[in-house]
Amino acid sequence: MMRKLSRFLTLLLTLLVIGCNRPTASATPDLFATLQASTPSGISAPGVTPSTTSEGSTGGSTVPQPSTGDELTGHIVFTCQLFKVQAMDQICIMNADGSGMRRLTTDSNRRHFYPSLAPDGQSVLYTSFREQNVYEIYSLDLNDGGVDQLTDRMGVLTAPEVSPDGTSIAFARGNPENGSFQIMVMDRNGGGVDTIPQVSGWDPTWSPDGKRILFASGAASAAQLFVVSRNGGDMRQISSLPAIRGRSDWSTDGQFIATYSGPAWHREVYIMDADGSNARQLTPDGGNSQGPSFSPDGKWVAFTAYFDHYGDDHGCEIYIIRTDGTDLRRLTNNDYCDYQPRWGP
Repeated sequence: MMRKLSRFLTLLLTLLVIGCNRPTASATPDLFATLQASTPSGISAPGVTPSTTSEGSTGGSTVPQPSTGDELTGHIVFTCQLFKVQAMDQICIMNADGSGMRRLTTDSNRRHFYPSLAPDGQSVLYTSFREQNVYEIYSLDLNDGGVDQLTDRMGVLTAPEVSPDGTSIAFARGNPENGSFQIMVMDRNGGGVDTIPQVSGWDPTWSPDGKRILFASGAASAAQLFVVSRNGGDMRQISSLPAIRGRSDWSTDGQFIATYSGPAWHREVYIMDADGSNARQLTPDGGNSQGPSFSPDGKWVAFTAYFDHYGDDHGCEIYIIRTDGTDLRRLTNNDYCDYQPRWGP
């Protein structure tokens, strides 16, 4: 099993050719830990939970927290590295202003990541480790805490997201046998699993009208964003940025796309028109900013960065910024990483 895993990780870096106007790709080195800092060696005692406010124990913050005048709405789900070890990552949720933070997942000995809120705000999708080379997709009911397993030993599954009409789920499947990565779609209950023909890539997200899917694809050092229709037609590259990582988002009005790119510890969030034009850096320099997600009203973008704890492996926090690049705010302030934010109702 360890040989297969080693082989799989090696294949992540293999360069593949893009041909016939169809992207094919190995995954980025971040497939299993998009936005992830290096894995610390220490383990906190199981049972630790986040604070119920966005104030943590680190102190000394330089970026202000939101105020009531910011008029933030909805909730943000994210991966909270409570125990400072990837293998024990959990899923947390908070109000859009950083208040009311709480842990959703309860198994401290298993990794959970890639959360997203369903469009109705009633449930959260995420991926969790099951066994070697197997990550399953789960749906957690926010009303009663019930959890449904939606997949069964299909491979390494990541980035699940419910379609705007609530009927389908898009996700990525990694195959440890050959290193390939495929954009997949299934019914909301886990049935009807199918591929999108001839599309390889990772980190899919739906267009607001549910007719198209945005995803990353390409060789690890030259990945870009592509858009494809639900049936696999009309695929086209829309970005032209250096070192695209993957985790991106589409604004609710369909006008803008946010993504991030750049080398390790020097990444920035970018915003562009939906066709890929007019790309501009959104985040201030120096934060190693990653993994953007639009607010439901389209006025803000949430993301992970290190503005207050740059260079600290455990220093990633969740921030928000207006789509015009003003009013940077910090939502979390803990002594562990908070990352992969997805904003919803």
